Amino acid sequence: MRIRSSARTIAFFITLGSCLVALTIYLNIVWLVHNWRNVVPLVLGIIFFSLIIAGLVLYTIFLVREIRRSEQQDSFLNAVTHELKTPITSIRLYLQTLERRTLSEDQRREFYRLMLDDADRLMGTVEQVLRAGEIRQHRARRHWKDVNFTAIIEDSLELARLRHGLSTNALRFGAAPPGQITLMGDADDLRTAVANLIENAVKYSGKHPSITVDVETPNIDTVVLRVRDNGVGIPRNELKRIFKRFYRVQSGATGQVKGTGLGLFIVRSIARRHGGDAFAESEGEGRGSTFTLRLPRVYHV
Repeated sequence: MRIRSSARTIAFFITLGSCLVALTIYLNIVWLVHNWRNVVPLVLGIIFFSLIIAGLVLYTIFLVREIRRSEQQDSFLNAVTHELKTPITSIRLYLQTLERRTLSEDQRREFYRLMLDDADRLMGTVEQVLRAGEIRQHRARRHWKDVNFTAIIEDSLELARLRHGLSTNALRFGAAPPGQITLMGDADDLRTAVANLIENAVKYSGKHPSITVDVETPNIDTVVLRVRDNGVGIPRNELKRIFKRFYRVQSGATGQVKGTGLGLFIVRSIARRHGGDAFAESEGEGRGSTFTLRLPRVYHV
């Protein structure tokens, strides 16, 4: 219902803006017809009406963008609320069970494991929100240093396998890193970017993931990380939007996966802050996706 309401609001303001622009053009034509022999009023009228038309167009564009941004922020708040509330509710339920019932040692250990998983999920959501805020503050680069990018990728793969219980076939190297790759940058940021790409691939790959990670060095100055999955895929018209802050695809199976809409925004922000970029490719829904992180070996200010 909220999406329909937002779409109607946007359609209303676009229609209103179009009508006002059409009315202004009509008045401009009438002015030209009545004053075509008077040079000064003719020129002033053209300038004046052109400014009015430009102002109306810009105002309509701005208003539509603000409506969409407000909608994305509402979706973000709803998603974050869900991502925070669900693990807290789960942990509370397990604690109440432990307090009120007598359980075997095996049951206790299982409850402890589940609570730790929920705590990790809760911490991950909080870290995503904090990281997005830190990135927007444009921290200084004076603390950058040489980073072993190969080790970051290998550690991120191993951590994802352990966290999600994946085999080496489900999450594997295609083209393994050609030896140690050293980058100049922030180790924590780069680790976050790599982890987000892998977590995103796992999240959208369903129950039987098949994820391939390729690391290439097309030239001496560049390193490319590609994460390919067999997941739900992305509609082609959404490929450029998914890196926007708070943006989440609402169509098909993609829209059914929970999240904050910050993961890919953080990835691209980190990539660009390091002088690189991130982009996505997909043949469409149900046909998997490929996310590429391109980084320079050395960033020149």
